[in-house]
Amino acid sequence: MKAGKYKFFIFVNLIILFNSLNSFYLAQAKQNSIIKLFCLRSVKEEMLKAEIVYSEKIANETCDCYYKEFAQTASHQNAKTKCKLETKENLNHNRKI
Repeated sequence: MKAGKYKFFIFVNLIILFNSLNSFYLAQAKQNSIIKLFCLRSVKEEMLKAEIVYSEKIANETCDCYYKEFAQTASHQNAKTKCKLETKENLNHNRKI
């Protein structure tokens, strides 16, 4: 009987652990999607202001860069500045080709 209670206790703990990990990753995914939505809208507005033809590919690359940098540095401004510069360099490089 004790072995059965012990197995049940381990099983319950594993379920609790799985649920907490699942909740953490779900929260991360939701946070990423919200940040990405705001980023995509911001990139589109900036491209239109600069009279650059909007490209979904460029916007996604810029926002992926932003999210990665923001996660590493926790600085909105640094991430924004770095990714804007990278996007400008990529755009200039593609125009020369």
